[in-house]
Amino acid sequence: MPTKLEVKKVFNKGIYTENPVLIQVVGICSALAVTNRMMNSLIMGIALTFVTAFTSLTVSTLKSHTPKHIRMMIQVLIISSYVIIVDIFLKAYMPEMSAALGPYVGLIITNCIIMGRAEGFALSNAPTISFLDGIGVGVGYTIVLMAISLVRELFGFGTIFNIAIMPEGFTSWTFMVMPPSAFFILACITWFANNQIIKKNKEGVEKK
Repeated sequence: MPTKLEVKKVFNKGIYTENPVLIQVVGICSALAVTNRMMNSLIMGIALTFVTAFTSLTVSTLKSHTPKHIRMMIQVLIISSYVIIVDIFLKAYMPEMSAALGPYVGLIITNCIIMGRAEGFALSNAPTISFLDGIGVGVGYTIVLMAISLVRELFGFGTIFNIAIMPEGFTSWTFMVMPPSAFFILACITWFANNQIIKKNKEGVEKK
């Protein structure tokens, strides 16, 4: 079993120091495509977290039994299996959300985050810590999606989770509903996050 320090380190990397979207700049297609509503972003984040965590768990468990020459094929098969589970669940229990997310649920299969954690972490670590790493990365991804969608939904529709927030007479910003707005918001969040990391690193160096 991983120690508390190991768990804290894994989650800190996934959420902050090695955030897949802000720091590694991967998996941004869905981050830009489904963030016009907070509920869409939340469900997409949960779906990717589920797939990433269980893919890492499975890859780590099977790594000693997986031939190297077909490793990538097996990983894609594992990812596809979990994505199909998510897709079936949404269509059965959340058909409106399934329709809203459209093809982006299926495109989780091609998300670089999942394959990256399987190759970069799960293949060289135990199943339990690999599973937690998948959760940490998924939470980091979800936080970014929620931050983008908070701004877009609030100013684009005047709502948060479809609940009216803005006063009567509020004029929605049409630009926020359009996909290009996600680029600008993501850029601002990335700039802020990286500045904070650089500042923290400088403070650490000065203390030494």
